[in-house]
Amino acid sequence: MNDHGHEPSGHDQGPFHGDAPAAPVRVLVVCTGNSARSILAEALLRHLGGSRIEAHSAGTHPSRVNPLAIRALEEAGIGTEGLRSTSVQDYLGQRFDYVITVCDDARDACPVFPGVHESMHWSYPDPARVDGSEEERLAAFRAVLTSLGSRIHQFLPIAERYAAGRDSVEIA
Repeated sequence: MNDHGHEPSGHDQGPFHGDAPAAPVRVLVVCTGNSARSILAEALLRHLGGSRIEAHSAGTHPSRVNPLAIRALEEAGIGTEGLRSTSVQDYLGQRFDYVITVCDDARDACPVFPGVHESMHWSYPDPARVDGSEEERLAAFRAVLTSLGSRIHQFLPIAERYAAGRDSVEIA
């Protein structure tokens, strides 16, 4: 276990146990730029949820992935492969079980995704807006990563219960 409370390699199965649901829980995390908070959350969901979570992230005004987000994730032993800044428009028409906004501006600008089981809002400060030395800025990314990790640890059992109920209905 590293300083951020995460396993250093591979996918941690987190609170999910037993057989995987028939289909993974699909989660879309949205923020404005899709450069920091939503990228951190996507990577954490993939890492902690393993095959039981299909995580994506997007921005209402996408930019580029912040290199400090990648650095914070890599320091925590969380995979960064495939992370890229995308537009929320790219996901319109797709089905998600959860849509989570991680900044106030995105909550106001996020389009409606029909069929979503639940929309959630988790407000976090933007670490990309922190001024200071590189170390001070990186510390802001680490703090948001740690906070998101705690929230996601609380979220995963909820998603597991939802998936179990959803899958029993689909099987019946």
